[in-house]
Amino acid sequence: MNRVLRPQRLVSQAVSDAARLVAPSGIGLDSPGVRLRMVERLRRGGRLDEAVLQAMERVPRHRFVDSALAPQAYEDTALPIGHGQTISKPSVVARMLSLLREGQGAQQRGGLGRTLEIGTGCGYQAAVLAGLASELVSVERILALHQGAVQRLAALQPELGWARTPRLLHADGQSVDAWRGPFDSIVSAAGGDDIPAAWLQALAPGGRLVAPTQQAGGGQALTVVDHVLSGGRSEWVRQTVEGVHFVPLRSGLV
Repeated sequence: MNRVLRPQRLVSQAVSDAARLVAPSGIGLDSPGVRLRMVERLRRGGRLDEAVLQAMERVPRHRFVDSALAPQAYEDTALPIGHGQTISKPSVVARMLSLLREGQGAQQRGGLGRTLEIGTGCGYQAAVLAGLASELVSVERILALHQGAVQRLAALQPELGWARTPRLLHADGQSVDAWRGPFDSIVSAAGGDDIPAAWLQALAPGGRLVAPTQQAGGGQALTVVDHVLSGGRSEWVRQTVEGVHFVPLRSGLV
């Protein structure tokens, strides 16, 4: 008797991934007014950089989530994007990018400069960063997420007209081999026990890094690191800002 081999998880996962690449439309999601209302709520909360908010006004967040979750796209909530990952809350994206722009180097140059994002995910934060950075390199260790982000950002390029197309890499976020630093700004969408030494070495003098890290008492908090020169020597000055919750930082390609 011939046996029929029936693929199980791979087909279902492929169908699920394909669904995530379908841009939701209708129910008012295509209206810029929906995004404007989300950003206005963030603006009323204070502490956020106006250039960041204006960049978020332009990026259609509903294009980065499953069709079934699209009605929640402009709420201040994290949403699943598959593979155990999430798209961050709009308020968290805005806060982290605002912290980057508050750095002394960003203030002096008038922008984020050459920027590295660790953890592309679905590509939403990369789309916002593309409107703020002179050059963006974004790395993602999960191939399916990387491929989805490449397709979404390519589709948005004509609409948003970035001066320079983001460079997306399928790479390990804890390895510097493919990054070609240094970078003026570094932001991570995953949290580890500490800031990897490779990230600090990739941060240019005058640059700023923002990433979640595990705290001794439990939980995570945003850590801000500034690379300063003192007497001709490099120093990395750290400060802990506020509590957050991110997926754990992992190494290795998937």
